[in-house]
Amino acid sequence: MSDRTGASVAAGGRTLVVACGALARELLAIVEANGLDRIDVEYLPARYHNTPDKIPDAVAERVRAASDRYDHIYVGYADCGTGGRLDAVCEELGVEHLPGAHCYQFFTGSEAFHEMQDAEIGTFYLTDYLVRHFDRLVITGLGLDRHPQLLSEYFGNYTRLMYLTQVHDPVLIEKGRAAAERLGLRYEVRQTGYGDLETSIVGISLSGGRQTADLDEGAA
Repeated sequence: MSDRTGASVAAGGRTLVVACGALARELLAIVEANGLDRIDVEYLPARYHNTPDKIPDAVAERVRAASDRYDHIYVGYADCGTGGRLDAVCEELGVEHLPGAHCYQFFTGSEAFHEMQDAEIGTFYLTDYLVRHFDRLVITGLGLDRHPQLLSEYFGNYTRLMYLTQVHDPVLIEKGRAAAERLGLRYEVRQTGYGDLETSIVGISLSGGRQTADLDEGAA
């Protein structure tokens, strides 16, 4: 087996996934359910959701720091609001990352996500993680606890809240409903499971991953 440069990839080597902290539960569940004992996961702070400009440099730093300890490294982020900068960093380092623009897209799959968007553009999406931390990330994060008058400015053009569930949890479904009511949006739930996140992680395990480039040379 070889990587895109033709270099040999050692089957059975250890793989590191450098991932968003918002995916911690999901990745742990995928690794355990599929017996992926040759995959380790390291998480970057989930708060980077609100400051995506920090993601590319943080990913590059973590990948370079781990390059001498792993045969393969994979990045557990989609573009996540970096405007293509993460693509450029991964290309430079010779590593792959999750498909799509954001976690909503890789949980649902690209085609299904675009269908949902086309059907109702004014949709606000939540995942299991975002439902669990809705108050901290949305209400406090956007300052709505201190300035409730901003609600119409942030959400006045939205019409529905779509909760994309990774696991069926009645408690989370009710928390999602409460979030929709607080934002004044129609509530819908769609079960996605782990989608392309699981497909990608299982795939790199089966293939032995992709060999990282010479990171010192790539950083020059």
